[in-house]
Amino acid sequence: MDAQGYKWVRWRVWLCHLMTVLSLGLLLVLFHWRPRLALLARCRPCSLGLADFVLIRDSFGQQHVVEVLTEEIEEGSLELLGDAEATEWRDTVELYQEEKTLLRYYLFEGLRYIWLDRKAAFRLVSVLNENWTCKDLHGFKNGLSHYEQNVRRQVYGPNLIDVPVKSFFKLLTEEVLNPFYVFQIFSMVLWMVDEYYFYSTSIFIISLISIGISLYEIRKQSVTLHNMARLVTNVTVIRKSGEQENVSSVELVPGDCIRLPKDGLLMPCDAALLAGECLMNEGMLTGESVPVLKTPLPDSERRYSSDSERKHALFCGTQLIQTKGGASGDAGAVAIVTGTGFFTAKGNLVSSIMYPQPTYFRFYRDAAKFLVILGFLAFIGTIYSFVVLSQYKMSWFEVVIRVLDIVTIVVPPALPAVITVGSIYAQHRLKKQGIFCISPPRINVCGKVSLFCFDKTGTLTEEGLDVWGVMEGRAAGFSDVVYDPTLLPPGPMRSCLACCHTLALLQRQPIGDPLELKMFKSTGWTLHEPGEESGLLDADFGGHRVLAVMRHPARLLPFHATSAAASAPVAIVQRFPFSSALQRMSVVTVACGGRSALAFMKGSPEMVASLCRQETGQTLCRHSSQRNCAAFPVKVFEFLLLVVNQWTQVVI
Repeated sequence: MDAQGYKWVRWRVWLCHLMTVLSLGLLLVLFHWRPRLALLARCRPCSLGLADFVLIRDSFGQQHVVEVLTEEIEEGSLELLGDAEATEWRDTVELYQEEKTLLRYYLFEGLRYIWLDRKAAFRLVSVLNENWTCKDLHGFKNGLSHYEQNVRRQVYGPNLIDVPVKSFFKLLTEEVLNPFYVFQIFSMVLWMVDEYYFYSTSIFIISLISIGISLYEIRKQSVTLHNMARLVTNVTVIRKSGEQENVSSVELVPGDCIRLPKDGLLMPCDAALLAGECLMNEGMLTGESVPVLKTPLPDSERRYSSDSERKHALFCGTQLIQTKGGASGDAGAVAIVTGTGFFTAKGNLVSSIMYPQPTYFRFYRDAAKFLVILGFLAFIGTIYSFVVLSQYKMSWFEVVIRVLDIVTIVVPPALPAVITVGSIYAQHRLKKQGIFCISPPRINVCGKVSLFCFDKTGTLTEEGLDVWGVMEGRAAGFSDVVYDPTLLPPGPMRSCLACCHTLALLQRQPIGDPLELKMFKSTGWTLHEPGEESGLLDADFGGHRVLAVMRHPARLLPFHATSAAASAPVAIVQRFPFSSALQRMSVVTVACGGRSALAFMKGSPEMVASLCRQETGQTLCRHSSQRNCAAFPVKVFEFLLLVVNQWTQVVI
């Protein structure tokens, strides 16, 4: 964006007030249509560091005028944001009289821009945390003090996605000051002067009703969007002193350490998971109804980004279904706030609704050309009427009335009312289908659309998926098809089918990816969570932090498997969720007592084949961080899972 600074000029302001009175308010109407003219008339250009207003020209060529706001903060408080940040941001404020430090910023499309004196520019406040590394986030696990949290709240602003709801008076003013309605008011006044009462009264009543209904629908849907976007809840914050405090989500700032409850939560911010596991419903963002498992963020030096670390990131607006505690045991999972307000995933979604990308349709250009042609014809008709009528013995008042009446005939004044009524009717029909529109003029353009193109990813959406059979890969080739996986003999094949997944329990029912769910259920095993209810604790598996336990029911054991080892439970101690970039996922399991550690992996056929040693059949165990898992003995196995509708997946 291109930004230019402007500063108040007092004598210009008083001159504009005088001209407004002399023009009977027409100057204010002109300023409403062209805010840039109002800025040039009242202010003078200046440097951005001294500006009272900023004229912004966005990437689409549109111009916006925003006011620069100031907020008093304590001197030196910005140094608490960190050494690197203090060095960069110590000059973002100016020292005024009485030793007061003022933070200068402006709000544009919900985002906060702070003045950076060192770079002589306004920058997004998110620049303060855009260079955080994963290690930096782990450094916040002890929390912030009250003073540090207050300082960050002044800089970052409240954690609130506040959609403004305009009053009826403001909506009415903006609607009436539309050029079409201004012309319509002019026409009705002209007809009333010419004693043409019935038609002008009819147009006035129709316009009044259409405007009233339109404003009611716009405000009602704005209120709906406001209520959907606004999220205020209570969260538990860990302070640097070790205390846990229950605060409002509005007070959250980047760097806060929050504890996630086990019974679920609607996320009020973007966060990075540091400890424990979370089961998230991200349908609000992706439209997928399948819950997603989130794992702890690794402590590394790489730069943190919610896009590249999606399997460790919790997004605002998504539903936290349940958590499993980390190192802190039953206290729940721990996460660090990384984004608040409009700097979150939900904030970006709401911002795209409130401030959509401008569209330039040929429909609008043709309509403008049509009005220009009508205006040209009206101008010719005006000149002709003036010449003809001036030859008759008519007063100048009557001549002016007849000449201006030509304009109201060529350009129909009822056009805005007709368009508004049509938009209201279409909006009402859309509302019955659950479709809301806060910009009714776009409905007119939709009538010209003849083709819709939808993009669909490779998501599996068809119901009725089931396991047809299993074939195990051996040195001599694939084995015969085993149609009932419960009949598989004890070994890596059966353990992989039962353990290589990211399923979780919700109200004692396993949930997760449909393919993994069918694969697990086909084995007949049962899924348990560690705890007193299941009778299985972390101590039963060598003290490892157990994420899930799979147990083979004795009634389903093959006839030749009579040993206790065959029915012993298996615990998942580490998960590496599926990554589209790596094309695979893996888990690490242990048996009772922490023995027999195994690593299982499944993924795309080409990726699995590339990790196989053809000469020995052994498999290299690699996970998302590309580090070797040589510490765990790896068993050699391979199988092909066949499903209906020609769906196949290779699992190793």
